Amino acid sequence: MKKMLSLAAMFAVLSYASPASAEVKFGGDASLRVRGQFDSYENNLGADNDSDNLTYSYRVRLKAAADLGDGYFFKALLTSDNTAGGWTTLNNNLENADLDISNFYFGRMMESSHYMMGRLPLNSVNNPIFDLALFPYAPVDIPTATVFMDRVLGINYGAKVGSGELNATLVMLNEDSPASDNGMLNDGYAAHLIYKANIGDITVEPQALLVLTDGDGFYNDITPHTFGMNVTIPTGDAKIGLSGFYTVCNDDDANGDDVDYNGYLLRLKGQSGPFTAWVDYNHTNDKTNGWDEDYDNLFVWAQYNVKVYESAMGSFSLTPTVRYWAIGDYKDNVSGFESESSRLRTELIATVSF
Repeated sequence: MKKMLSLAAMFAVLSYASPASAEVKFGGDASLRVRGQFDSYENNLGADNDSDNLTYSYRVRLKAAADLGDGYFFKALLTSDNTAGGWTTLNNNLENADLDISNFYFGRMMESSHYMMGRLPLNSVNNPIFDLALFPYAPVDIPTATVFMDRVLGINYGAKVGSGELNATLVMLNEDSPASDNGMLNDGYAAHLIYKANIGDITVEPQALLVLTDGDGFYNDITPHTFGMNVTIPTGDAKIGLSGFYTVCNDDDANGDDVDYNGYLLRLKGQSGPFTAWVDYNHTNDKTNGWDEDYDNLFVWAQYNVKVYESAMGSFSLTPTVRYWAIGDYKDNVSGFESESSRLRTELIATVSF
């Protein structure tokens, strides 16, 4: 709590900076969330378990943006927790959260190009390519935003190419410890390439995420490649989103296992005013070390944002949300093990933005 107050005081002092200093703008939001969760699990060995729980969480985010002139800029995001998407769940210790730096990046915006570097935001909630690449067996329910805080350390360069814009980002997924002695360039590096263009009123975003060296995930030190596209179609006051991505990996991991898997993720998304919903379907097949295991994930997200109050100074809103996840795990080898589970989350989020 003392750290949070100190950072808030620092922001207040910076807001009175001299006219010769950079123009700095501050904002943020604070949210309270009530979540009901209902889990069900069963397998062909006779297990049959159900559970339910009610939790209370909060999240505080402070944002700073500095215009340094001539296109140069700096941005930062501070959060009340650096795990679980920034949400702190209340438990026996109600005062266990401090503000931490979540994002920080700087760069320059020019007429036909830009560059930036630092801890970059990913916008993975609306672009699931990182979800499939990093979580090929469970790429639904926004895992990149929840586990990795929707960010990555990297360097980005973008430029206008033809009628659209090409962005290339070199990202660091993980760093091996010096004790591993894997060499200077054997940490987890990846290249993210995305081209965004309009065909009439339709926006298309073909992209690729290529892990170049020793990426870590379900298996360590592997190099999966992921390809796909987002398409956005306006329909009057609403818009429809279509996404399709495919990932494949055939490599030896850190333990010498013969990693061999492939999978795809399909998304249908709709947004109309305050209502947003999408459906994800994923299928991944894993034949590592001669096994033959199938993973199926069906996920539905639906939310409605109610503006209780809104002005030029800020807003107060309520967002009821439903998240449903059905999971299938099927082994087509000698064991013949099969399991099915589901998770239903109902949430009400109250948010003040300023």
